[in-house]
Amino acid sequence: MDKRILETILTDQAEELALKKNLHFCRRKEEDQIDLNSTQAQVIIGVRRSGKSTLCYNALTRNEIKFAYVNFDDERLIHLTSEDLNDVLEVLYKINGEFNYLFIDEIQNIPEWYLFVNRLLRKQMHIIITGSNAKLLSGELATHLTGRHHSIPLYPFSFAEYCDVRMIDVESQTTAAIAARRAAFDDYMRQGGFPELQFIKNDRDYITELVNNILKRDIEQRFKVLHTSAFEQMAHHLLNISPAIVVDKALQETFGFKSQHTTKNYLSYMKQAYLLLGLNKYSAKSKLRITGEKVYPIDVALMNKRENAFAGDNLGWRLETIVYLDLLRRYKNRGMDIYYFSERYGECDFVVCDGRKTILAVQVSYDISSPKTKKRELSGLLLVAKKTGCTNLLLLTDHNYEDIRQDDHDIAIRPVYEYLLNP
Repeated sequence: MDKRILETILTDQAEELALKKNLHFCRRKEEDQIDLNSTQAQVIIGVRRSGKSTLCYNALTRNEIKFAYVNFDDERLIHLTSEDLNDVLEVLYKINGEFNYLFIDEIQNIPEWYLFVNRLLRKQMHIIITGSNAKLLSGELATHLTGRHHSIPLYPFSFAEYCDVRMIDVESQTTAAIAARRAAFDDYMRQGGFPELQFIKNDRDYITELVNNILKRDIEQRFKVLHTSAFEQMAHHLLNISPAIVVDKALQETFGFKSQHTTKNYLSYMKQAYLLLGLNKYSAKSKLRITGEKVYPIDVALMNKRENAFAGDNLGWRLETIVYLDLLRRYKNRGMDIYYFSERYGECDFVVCDGRKTILAVQVSYDISSPKTKKRELSGLLLVAKKTGCTNLLLLTDHNYEDIRQDDHDIAIRPVYEYLLNP
């Protein structure tokens, strides 16, 4: 690419990023995980439009660090190759002068990008990277940047961050403040946590465009998907029915794929692009943990705010999805694993394990006013306690607050909105 054109593009990008100076952003806890003094590349990965760029921008500007910036998700740079990256660096020096921090958006769009990053790391450049594809980043980082990267997953807004943006009082215990938090959670449960959704009115068009971009740009183009129509139908179907246990054979027959291998690949692509999240079954046997995977959308907005979604409120599914995302935020970066529990005599939505030790069991039910429903949910928790020895048992609902003791086990029943605001 002509360097004069490249200079125009990179100057435009720098000006666009500078516009963030006039905006207010909530402080996200993942910002504290970015080590700006490290010689490792700091890699923030997550779904499109989850706020990765803003997170990096805030971390750099709040520490008053001079940096250069390039966004490879710019359609004008779509044909760049790894051989052009040195020209990009040269133009960045021309625009910014000397710098020792380089912020790169959507790095995975450039083939063999890791060679460029590795070279800069050897020259003691501080690198901050964002990306929207877990496999390309994690696979190539593991292979080519061994010991030289720190990965930080970023999801759409948590409920606490949603309250921060909306200036909802999360501490006061007055009747009015509690009512405001409950109302905010009702909105969050239906609207979801994508940051830009908080400031636009036409959320249906926004989510439709977002899903289409993920399917077409992040998956079909990158993985050279052949059966694009069937693939997109499968993706929308899974978003419509999630949370759901994946049955490869049923999906193969429904969408006419030649083999279950195709179904597995397509599901893998959706997880790599953070459209879906997987959850494995709890078992001491490795073989059983990799069968019967359950999938969740990356955000509840994807459940019904797409064109032709034809989905209802599904409040129970929404509540379950929100809780799963919160458990990932709380426990995954601490080296813990999350599963669902299912046996012949009962089920439990989530169990959190630290190695082989189960430290938390969580049931999620929107409404437990029916004695039959309440009994079923409690039975699932008690079964986990019996099978694993877990003593930390939690039932999350829309509004119930109660501490009970049953079969020599203490069980806490809490409103989801309160639990989400309790660190």
